[in-house]
Amino acid sequence: MSQLSACRDASAMPQPPASADVEAMTEHGRYQDLSQFKVPAGFRGRPGWYVQLWWVVQALLFRPSPQIAYGWRRMLLRWFGAQVGVGAIIRPTVRVTYPWKVAIGDHAWIGDEVTLYSLGEIDIGAHSVVSQKSYICAGDHDYQSVEFAIRGRPVRIGTQVWIASDVFVAPGVTIADGVVVGARSTVLRSLQKGFVYVGNPARPVKSRNVGELRSA
Repeated sequence: MSQLSACRDASAMPQPPASADVEAMTEHGRYQDLSQFKVPAGFRGRPGWYVQLWWVVQALLFRPSPQIAYGWRRMLLRWFGAQVGVGAIIRPTVRVTYPWKVAIGDHAWIGDEVTLYSLGEIDIGAHSVVSQKSYICAGDHDYQSVEFAIRGRPVRIGTQVWIASDVFVAPGVTIADGVVVGARSTVLRSLQKGFVYVGNPARPVKSRNVGELRSA
């Protein structure tokens, strides 16, 4: 691109407002007034004391448990209302906000330092993998409301999905069966069945080949 073309493109871009306009736009309460913020009644799905009890149990009984104690962690999650399938592998460093809003299918794997931010429902299908340091975000705020209203927005992850390391999955997203999401990708929209996605935002790069079960 020539310097002239670059200058023309730059001149077409939106210009920042003058300082006087900025001052007017950022007057108190124009965008958000956090003094008005309230968590809606029933939003958490359990009473406040129950939420605090889970966080204590998570800190004192779940996270310090030995890595091999998968049955113990499945049991704790089930006690607090999670649906956890047979043979699910959940590492001790996993963080679950509200387990009663979480469903994990049979033989699914949830890796080290994964966050299941379950303000809304999070459903992870059977034989799916959420690898280490990934963040599944099922809630956000309405930035168009002055009170910065909080919202739960469910995330659905299908069966036989692999979400690789350090992936962010945005609120309201559905990831269909058989999808692979490459490491450090950002998933902002729902993904179609049987494709490999990478990037920020995640985009399809190829279809996922269907393998055959190999005998030992």
